[in-house]
Amino acid sequence: MEPLTGLTVAGSDSGGGAGIQADLRTFSAFSIHGTTAITAITAQNTLGVGDVLALDPALVRAQVESVTDDFSVRATKTGMLAQPSTVALVAALAQEGRLGPLVVDPVLVSTSGHSLMSDGGVEAYRDLLLPHASIVTPNLREAAVLAGVDFEDLRTRDDMIAVGRAILAFGPGAVLVKGGHVIENGATRDHSPDILVSEHEVTVFDAPRVTTRNDHGTGCSLSAAIAAGLAYGRPLADATRDAKSFVLAALTSARAWRLGAGHGPIDHLGWNE
Repeated sequence: MEPLTGLTVAGSDSGGGAGIQADLRTFSAFSIHGTTAITAITAQNTLGVGDVLALDPALVRAQVESVTDDFSVRATKTGMLAQPSTVALVAALAQEGRLGPLVVDPVLVSTSGHSLMSDGGVEAYRDLLLPHASIVTPNLREAAVLAGVDFEDLRTRDDMIAVGRAILAFGPGAVLVKGGHVIENGATRDHSPDILVSEHEVTVFDAPRVTTRNDHGTGCSLSAAIAAGLAYGRPLADATRDAKSFVLAALTSARAWRLGAGHGPIDHLGWNE
C-alpha cells in the first residue's frame, strides 16, 4: 500500500512528547507519511519549556514549498507558530492552495504557563489564519483568548458551545472546544468532553477521564489525528471522533509510564497493547 502524505507545520519539542515529534508519531499510527515544516525550536522536557527560538518565516516557507512541490499533501495541521509573521505566512500558503484541508491547533500557552506566541499573534490567528481552517482546535484557555472572554466564565457545556460559536464567527469551518485540560471548567472529574461546533450543528464527544500524569502532547496528537482522517477523506465529525478515540487509547496505554519527572508522553504507537 502506498501511504498518503500529511504535513505538520509546528515547533520541535526536544523532549519528544509534543510538537513535530508527536505529530509524526500520530501520522505513523494512521499510516500517513508525515512531512514537516519546523517553525521553532524549543528547549523543553516533561517539566516545561526552558527556551524558544522562532525560525525565520522565509525558512518556514521554503520547507513548505519543498514538500508541496514534490508531494501530494492531502491535509495539513499547524501547531506552534510562535510569531504573528509565521501565522500570516501559513495563511498565505493556504490561500495559495498548498496545504489542503487545514487543521489549526492554536498553540498560545504551554500547560506549564510558558507563552508560546509573541504579541499580535492572537489577532493574526483571528484575522488571517482562521478563515482558511477546516477546523480549529483550541483548549478552554485558548478558546477564551481567541474569543476575548474571561476563562473563568467558561464553566458549563453551554459556555463551551457559546465560545465555540464566537470563534466560528472568525471564519473557520468548525471549532472543536477541548475541555480535557481543566477539570473544574466544562467537565466533571470523571469525563472529558470536547464539543464540535459548526454552522448547522453541535456535537459532543465525551470520554472517560484518564487519571495519569502522562498527558503531554494530547492537543498536538488530537489535531494531527484529525488531519490524518481528513487526508483519507473522512467527514469532519468522523475524523474528530476517531481522533478522540485514538488519544483516549494512547493516554490509557501510557498511564503508568515514568518517562521524565513531569508530564510524560502518551503511547501513540500502541507499545503497551
